[in-house]
Amino acid sequence: MQMPEPDSNTLAKKDRLEARIVEAIGRQAVIGDEVELRAYECDALTAYRCPPMLALLPRSTEEVSKALAICHEMNVPVVPRGAGTSLAGGAMPQADSVILGVSRLTEVLETDYTSRIIRVQTGMTNLAVTGAVEDDGFFYAPDPSSQLACAIAGNIAMNSGGAHCLKYGVTTNNLMGVTMVLMNGEVVELGGAHADAGGLDLLGLICGSEGQLGIVTEATLRILHKPEGARPVLIGFSSNEVAGACVSDIIKAGILPVAIEFMDRLLIGVCDEYSGAGYPDCEALLIVEVEGSEAEIEHQLGLIREIAMRHDPVEFRKATDADEAGRIWAGRKAAFSAIGRISDYMCLDGTIPVSQLPYVLRRIGEMSKEYGLGVGNVFHAGDGNMHPLILYDANKPGDLETCEAFGADVLRLCVEVGGCLTGEHGVGIEKRDLMVDQFAPEDLEMQMAVKDVFDPKWLLNPAKVFPLASSEARRMAAE
Repeated sequence: MQMPEPDSNTLAKKDRLEARIVEAIGRQAVIGDEVELRAYECDALTAYRCPPMLALLPRSTEEVSKALAICHEMNVPVVPRGAGTSLAGGAMPQADSVILGVSRLTEVLETDYTSRIIRVQTGMTNLAVTGAVEDDGFFYAPDPSSQLACAIAGNIAMNSGGAHCLKYGVTTNNLMGVTMVLMNGEVVELGGAHADAGGLDLLGLICGSEGQLGIVTEATLRILHKPEGARPVLIGFSSNEVAGACVSDIIKAGILPVAIEFMDRLLIGVCDEYSGAGYPDCEALLIVEVEGSEAEIEHQLGLIREIAMRHDPVEFRKATDADEAGRIWAGRKAAFSAIGRISDYMCLDGTIPVSQLPYVLRRIGEMSKEYGLGVGNVFHAGDGNMHPLILYDANKPGDLETCEAFGADVLRLCVEVGGCLTGEHGVGIEKRDLMVDQFAPEDLEMQMAVKDVFDPKWLLNPAKVFPLASSEARRMAAE
């Protein structure tokens, strides 16, 4: 869906803004060419596109501050952008807005193994953080499937998780401090290389705020010692519901695997073909990984096997070496790429209580028949973070709208059973008008009041997170 092109007033404003920012931070940090701006017209939610007025790629916190101060003075909306991997339209620009990307902020600023922290610029990719410390026996725990490409800035904005979040938590559990630039150009420091900061938990407020409150340019992250060993198992089942019941029983037994991942038949087939993982022929598949010493691993896997056998699995396969373990994970990590080879799709991100997995999986299957669209399920089953992939044909009139309606009903279902609209992808533009299904008017008012404090003009990441009518009214009132 193409968004409206900029009008003549926007074009004139662009020229003035471009001249001022070039003077402040240099020509090479500013992209104004119409063709080059096409690279920034959308993120990974590609159904919606709109080139920004300008794209800015500063090289330091100071340059971010200068650029934001100018935009604030000229009342120009700014859309923060990490690596553009957002699946909810979190980095979607508007024609009158400026993209401010952190892709040039990629330095490691400090490593302290005694305190087990690393301080980095936030344009650094998720996987590169582990790469910077793994030779010394450490790693960074949050591991979203896009970790090869996604930036730490985006991870903080969306509070990203990943397959191993069941044991190690999501970004907020591994974030120690930030350097953040407010919309008016003011630079603030929150948290740092210590376990708990005094006063209000502003760091918790920033993590997951989707670029609504400021742009994080530096982050202090918790790093952990690599475990002594780790081993995944594959467990195949005859139905989605049985697999969901097995997950619920593992959690109820008090076992804490490092990861429990779920895939249904559709995903099993396409991921196996794409990666050569060697998955079994079954309706549903769990990948369960445990870690520790060899004795700990064997003990945990023994308990998991006992539980799995109560559900009459089609197959229970334990990885015998690092190569087989790598193949098991290669298929899961390639899920989104693999499904993209066969169809257009929309990836959802609802979160539910683990006990509700069997019911929700059954209802999604029923909805698939009702809407006439296929759906593949792949998700972090251990913490109930679901990622149904709804398949549609982007070239078929009405298919996208049907897909969106299907997706909205799935997310409402998540809320109905005691879950929430998002686990790690954020609200963005995808779920902004569903916020009323989870939050009462007074709850939304309180959230918007927080943004009033940090961004009184409502210039940061406009038209995201909050219901569109509410956020636009707030922005108009601030002008």
